[in-house]
Amino acid sequence: MGLLFFGMIDADNPRFTPAFDALFERLWVKTDVGGCARYVNDYYFQQSQDVENIPGNPWFICTLWRARYLIARAKNQPDLEKALPLLKWVQEHALPSGVLAEQVHPETDAPLSVSPLTWSHAEYITAFLAYLDKLSSLTLCPTCHRPTYMREHRKLYEEHLDSTHFESVG
Repeated sequence: MGLLFFGMIDADNPRFTPAFDALFERLWVKTDVGGCARYVNDYYFQQSQDVENIPGNPWFICTLWRARYLIARAKNQPDLEKALPLLKWVQEHALPSGVLAEQVHPETDAPLSVSPLTWSHAEYITAFLAYLDKLSSLTLCPTCHRPTYMREHRKLYEEHLDSTHFESVG
């Protein structure tokens, strides 16, 4: 992800995308919990030896990296909307208080390891802002070429707040 995040490779690089897509498919936790593992057979708080279905515990950060990858690749709004289930996954796996742990149990969804983890929260905010930035670049007025996203951002923000356990502070 560093190659992408630091601008060393383009998200649409034809040598990069098949490898990245395959990597995320391999790291996806194939249980009802879902989410993306760090790497195959991750031993840190490992909950299962079934690495074919549970390559490791799902991490908020890794799941959000997948969202940021999809956001970076989006060429239109339908492409961009492919990242929404990953952002919603984070919301659905947060504690009722909104706290994000480092990772979750791949079968019970219980928080594992550090909780709260600032990095998980920061990555969620980074991914959500990347989503809004991409949305703004995809919704330009055909006449003046300025973003038409203000109304859409406000609606998305309000829907986001309504669908989460997070509280609005203003």
